[in-house]
Amino acid sequence: MSQGLASLRGLRTAPSLDPAACSALRLELEPLLARCDWFTAGVMAASAASAVTCLRQVETALAWSHLELDPAGVSLDSIEGPVFLKANQNSGRFQVRAETGLGEGLLISGHCSADTAAEDTWGPLPLDFFGP
Repeated sequence: MSQGLASLRGLRTAPSLDPAACSALRLELEPLLARCDWFTAGVMAASAASAVTCLRQVETALAWSHLELDPAGVSLDSIEGPVFLKANQNSGRFQVRAETGLGEGLLISGHCSADTAAEDTWGPLPLDFFGP
């Protein structure tokens, strides 16, 4: 299977990628991200802690402002098992909910009101795609 961004579309779970494949995907993804004004991200993970770790790595790697847990949501400590994290740069917040039956991975959606052709969703990427 080709490891380009298009090959990820529709996968239930992010594939395991070697460092060379991750680098190639980053090179493909960076100009697409640069066309967008703001982003939402979805993280499917085995725990709330691993989902938040993934979000923090994305924030650091892409120089996003630190997103805050939505105070209207549930406490991260109260969630057990698999989760879905939804982060929204526009609101500056993220929410996490328990969610079974999902795969694992990171989805990033780019938004651009001035150029809707730039908008898209990329992934699922491995949870450590933007990690150290």
